[in-house]
Amino acid sequence: MALQQQLRNRNAAQLLSIAILGVLVLLYAPILLHWLDGWLHKSISIEHEYFSHGIIGLPFAAYLSWLNRKKWQRLPDTTHPLGGVLLFVAGIFYLSGVPEWVNLSFPTILAGLCLWFKGLRGSRLQGFPLLLVFLATPTAVPYLIAPYTLPLQNFIAGTAGFILNQFGMEVTVDEMNIYVGGRIVEVAPYCAGLKMLFTTLYVSLMLLYWTGALSSRRTIAWFLSIAVIISISANIVRNTLLAFFHGTGQEAAFKWLHEGWGGDLYSACMLLLLVPLLNKITSYFSVVPEQGEQEE
Repeated sequence: MALQQQLRNRNAAQLLSIAILGVLVLLYAPILLHWLDGWLHKSISIEHEYFSHGIIGLPFAAYLSWLNRKKWQRLPDTTHPLGGVLLFVAGIFYLSGVPEWVNLSFPTILAGLCLWFKGLRGSRLQGFPLLLVFLATPTAVPYLIAPYTLPLQNFIAGTAGFILNQFGMEVTVDEMNIYVGGRIVEVAPYCAGLKMLFTTLYVSLMLLYWTGALSSRRTIAWFLSIAVIISISANIVRNTLLAFFHGTGQEAAFKWLHEGWGGDLYSACMLLLLVPLLNKITSYFSVVPEQGEQEE
């Protein structure tokens, strides 16, 4: 009888899990497909395009959750009151019809389900996948940050102008505007490298987690700092090339790097540099303590 009761409970739990998964698919599959289509074809709003790192981040989050499935099943069923609050908030967000709120309802409902079924231990277990989902959820954050990027725009324009001057080109820089050959290239707020910076930090977090380097504060600090420097430097080079192409009348090359797949290729090559960088930093900090011990 006890065995039959356990089987019934297990079957009931499985049916409940399938039912919840089915509801989530019905509610959010259209939204996720909209994000994916917008990111791939750049048909989504400029602000929401900043979160295109979700193309790799969301599948990675799902994969991590799948890896944790056995640990999840072994956790005791514990309901945390905050889970119910988050589920209610997610419902309000979804029914509001406001795009930003509807988007935010996705990570909110996932966090609420974790707390509702497995409590704090469940939310900690799925904490990193939830973080990846939240950071890939399109919001108005880029729009809110854009007005404060003027110093960065001016810095990028000035540096790009200086580089072009070293190659003998007549360049004039007026704040964020670069004049090359009588043509103007503006380092607009959305050209200040925020998208590349967002993607760089996001991919860096994924790499730190995957390699287990999140346990080392020194590795995190050094890796993220150098990654930010690489991202800003790569964006300066990109804006320099754009100014050169536009100023010399090479419109095809300008469009390829600015709006075409050339920009994606450029970003991908930059992101690939993060892998050997992390390996180098990790190996360095793994050797330094050993040397210290030998000296003692």
